[in-house]
Amino acid sequence: MVERAFDFACDRHADQLRYSGDEFITHPVGVAQICAGLRLDTATLCAALLHDTVEDTSASLEEIEAEFGEEIAQLVDGVTKLTGMTFESRDERQAENYRKMMVAMATDVRVILIKLADRLHNMRTLGALP
Repeated sequence: MVERAFDFACDRHADQLRYSGDEFITHPVGVAQICAGLRLDTATLCAALLHDTVEDTSASLEEIEAEFGEEIAQLVDGVTKLTGMTFESRDERQAENYRKMMVAMATDVRVILIKLADRLHNMRTLGALP
């Protein structure tokens, strides 16, 4: 299943590059590696690989569900919904971020773990930004 998710993500992100010039797929793979290091389950690893496909490609949530099942689709959907989170110190934004995180955790804590792995990988690769 993880290999299928990798192949799907590679196909969908085929023409995308990161700011560093690296192929975009290096990011979802990095996120999945962080999740694997936490010994998270197969569904979480698949969702980590797929977490940007709905937001950044032509893939739909319905397509993810048809291909990988409801559990993985729900994880991808949860991470996509958290994408609008900002990490600024303003009180209103901070309160909204906490609200989004609480809703996601109430649904499935794995959504938060994938999102945190996403942010961590982005932070680890900040040196590549112009």
